[in-house]
Amino acid sequence: MSAKWLLTILIMAALVFGIIIGQMLHDPDYDAGADQPLSAHAHGTALQIFDFLGFTVFMGLLEMLIIPLIASSVVVGITSVGDFSKLGRIGVRTLVYYFATMLAAVVLGLVLVTLVDPGASMRTAIADAPTDATAEVAAEPGEGTPAVDYVPADAVQEKAKEGLIGVARNLVSQMIPKNIVRAMAEGKPLSVITFSIFFAVVITLFGERARTVINFFNEVFEVLMKMVHAVMWVAPVGVFALLALTVARIGLGVFSGSISRYMLVVLVGLAIHGLVILPSVLWLLGRTNPLKYLHHMRQALMTALATDSSSATLPVTIECATENAGVSKRSAGFVLPLGSTINMDGTALYEAVAVVFIAQAFNIELTLLQLVVVAVTATLAAVGAAGIPSAGLVTMVIVLTAVNESLGGAGGTTIPVAGIGLIIGVDRILDMFRTTVNVWGDAVGAKIIDRMSMND
Repeated sequence: MSAKWLLTILIMAALVFGIIIGQMLHDPDYDAGADQPLSAHAHGTALQIFDFLGFTVFMGLLEMLIIPLIASSVVVGITSVGDFSKLGRIGVRTLVYYFATMLAAVVLGLVLVTLVDPGASMRTAIADAPTDATAEVAAEPGEGTPAVDYVPADAVQEKAKEGLIGVARNLVSQMIPKNIVRAMAEGKPLSVITFSIFFAVVITLFGERARTVINFFNEVFEVLMKMVHAVMWVAPVGVFALLALTVARIGLGVFSGSISRYMLVVLVGLAIHGLVILPSVLWLLGRTNPLKYLHHMRQALMTALATDSSSATLPVTIECATENAGVSKRSAGFVLPLGSTINMDGTALYEAVAVVFIAQAFNIELTLLQLVVVAVTATLAAVGAAGIPSAGLVTMVIVLTAVNESLGGAGGTTIPVAGIGLIIGVDRILDMFRTTVNVWGDAVGAKIIDRMSMND
């Protein structure tokens, strides 16, 4: 048995056993969204061990490699292109792919959530409970449904003030850091990508005089890939710990409660997008067998499922794409780091479904124009979602605010922004799957862009 197959089997076994052990340790009295010390729960020691192995060790090792890997891979990718006209074509194709697939995911989510109407099962409970549109949602949860969390009013109001202009300003400020060393120390990928692109473009202007620098970054990239390969042997332990910790905190009972229809819509939407739409695009534009490519990217997808972070998964994604799937360093080095930051198919779909679900739960009917607002805003907000766990919850406030502006102009009825509290309890479970779709979308994009750029 080859080492890659052995590692795959170990990770798959870790996924299964993590879910089983996590459910065995699940404490039904634990509030998944509350900020409680682990020692307060039954089996707290075991959960602390899982937290240490999953986050401190495994996630720590992956995050340690992110910034140097982004910097070296982008430089290698740009310097291997050389010609500015080729670089421009790659950039345009990449951005078109990103926005097209995110918009497709959003439209799919809106169609499913409108047809299924999962919010109908929540209306009675919410109608009978006191609500505060700016501070809390006090709906009575159904059986198997996590208790509703509270959304701090000041945080909601502060985020609501930003709007799309605030998102644009935030994106630009992340892209143009005042201090690149500080940005690297703080782990800001967009800042590192912008600086690395600028740095690599200038390197190409020096021609052969810069050959030593180019060779240096090529060797650094190779060394980092070897480090990623070594870290992946810790993956089975890390994946097991992360899955066990997540399920122990939330429990699989969330699938049987009144919130299950909402979860089902999100999961079905992610499945259709990840297993039908993206493979179809890969087949048509990338001329690649989707099943074979999915097999090549298996370790990255399993890592994404466990870590809930496309940024933390980036080292594994690059390794799988270049070592297993035959994607060139040029395409992988440019497309994948950028994709882990701004390409969020799963997040965009999830935000669209969640916003409409909250509106349905509060018995607010959205018009076609307002659904268009949701589609556009969710696509743009997903770009601003950081590649970290549950980042979509933060940017969802922007989508709700944009919809409320159109609702307010029509008659004053608005969706309570604190309605996000309805879905916080199950967000971690859904985040695992939408992150996997995010990473899969990046990988598909890298293969498509690589094929299109072969003849450039």
